[in-house]
Amino acid sequence: MARANERSKEAADRLHSASIHLLRRVRKEDESSGLTPARLSALSVVVFAGPLTLGKLAEAEGVRPPTMTRIVQALEEAGLVLKDWSATDDRRTVSITATQRGTRLLQAARERRTQSLAQQLERLAPDEVE
Repeated sequence: MARANERSKEAADRLHSASIHLLRRVRKEDESSGLTPARLSALSVVVFAGPLTLGKLAEAEGVRPPTMTRIVQALEEAGLVLKDWSATDDRRTVSITATQRGTRLLQAARERRTQSLAQQLERLAPDEVE
């Protein structure tokens, strides 16, 4: 049992290191989107989760609502999201929806990341991929 635990820890350590390296490389691909990491992440949540209230988006991203307000404002100014007050009965609650432009930008960013990761995986030996 101790040996299995040791192997799991070794595998977890290697996975952790590999994840950090992969994230660094992927981050370089994200720079070409023209968005900050926080804005790109928020846009991703809106695109994949669908319309969300500002509070739910802030919660999903682990930030406070005032921070998310600034992020959404920048995304709206860039034409990547829309605010909709009619989506709820409460006029104080705004729903955030991705525009077609926002969705296309995110899909292009995702494709660049996926392509970069695929190229990196091709450089690995078959036993390293499995």
